[in-house]
Amino acid sequence: MEREAKAVVQKQAMKLQLIHVPFGLGAGRAGTELGPGDILHAGLVRQIRNLGHDLADDVWVSCADKPAAAPAPGERLKHFAEVAEMSRNVCTEVSAAVESGAFPLILGGDHSIAIGTMAGLAAHYPSLGVVWIDAHTDMNTEATTHSGNMHGMSLAIALGKLRSFSYADIPGAGPSIKKGNIVMVAARDIDPGERELIRKEGIACFTMHDIDRLGIHAVMEKALEIAGSGTDGVHLSFDIDSVDPVEAPGVGTPVRGGLSYREAHFALELLAESGLITSMEVVEVNSLLDPSGRTARLAVELIASMLGKRII
Repeated sequence: MEREAKAVVQKQAMKLQLIHVPFGLGAGRAGTELGPGDILHAGLVRQIRNLGHDLADDVWVSCADKPAAAPAPGERLKHFAEVAEMSRNVCTEVSAAVESGAFPLILGGDHSIAIGTMAGLAAHYPSLGVVWIDAHTDMNTEATTHSGNMHGMSLAIALGKLRSFSYADIPGAGPSIKKGNIVMVAARDIDPGERELIRKEGIACFTMHDIDRLGIHAVMEKALEIAGSGTDGVHLSFDIDSVDPVEAPGVGTPVRGGLSYREAHFALELLAESGLITSMEVVEVNSLLDPSGRTARLAVELIASMLGKRII
C-alpha cells in the first residue's frame, strides 16, 4: 500500500458507518454491553461532525443480552452460541458497510465482537492487516483458556487456531487473518499459553516494555510497517484497557502500567496520519465500573484523534 497517496485521502472528509454492538457475554463482568450507548452519550456524533465527516444511518446489531441456556457440564467456551450468533450478525453489518463505501466504526461491547468485525472485513480485504492495541493479546484457545471467556480468544479465532469455531462457521466471512499481517501493541498481561502461541507463530507483539524502551513513536512506526506491508486494508482494534487504569478506570480487566493519556492519543494520531487505517473498533468501555463516565469520554477523544483531530 502506498502510504503517501493514502494519507491525502485520509485528511479529507470520510463517510462513516457507526455499527453498535451492545454485547457483553464474551466478557467475565457485566457492563460492556452498555458501551456503545455510553460512547454515544459522551458526545461521539458531535465530535465526528465537527471534524467534517459524513455519517450514514446508525446500525445497531442484534445481540443476546442473557444466555439462552445454562452451559453444558465441562463446556470450555462460555456463552459460545451467543458469541457465534453475534459474530455472524456483526460480520453481515461490517461487510455491508464496506460494500457501501463507508469507513466502518464499530463500537463494543466486549472484545469478542472483533470475531465478527474481522470476518466481515476479510471478505473485502483478503490480505487484511490488523493493529491490535490492547493490554491483552486475546490469543487463548480451548486448550489454554483459564476463564472460558471468549473475549480472550478473538485473535486466536481470526488466525484459525480454535477447533470449535472459525470463520468457516460464519456465512459471508473472508479467510483467516495471516499471522504476518498482525501486530499487537501495549500488551502487558499475557497468559502462558498465549505467550507460547505468539512465539511459535512469530507474531509481532510490542509490549509495554518495548514502548518504555523504544518510545511510542518508534513502536507505532514499526507497527504500521508490519500491518501495512503487502496488505490491502488495515483494521485498528482498540481496547480501552490498553490505556492505564488511572486514565481509563471503566474496564472489566484493568492492568496497571498501560499507555499514558498522551501515548494513546499520539499512537492514534500517527495511525491517522499514515492514511492506512480502513476500519476501527473500540471495545470494553464498562461504565458500571466508572459512573463518572470518564472512560467513555476518553474513548470519544481517542476516536476523534484517529479521525483526524489535532491540537492545532
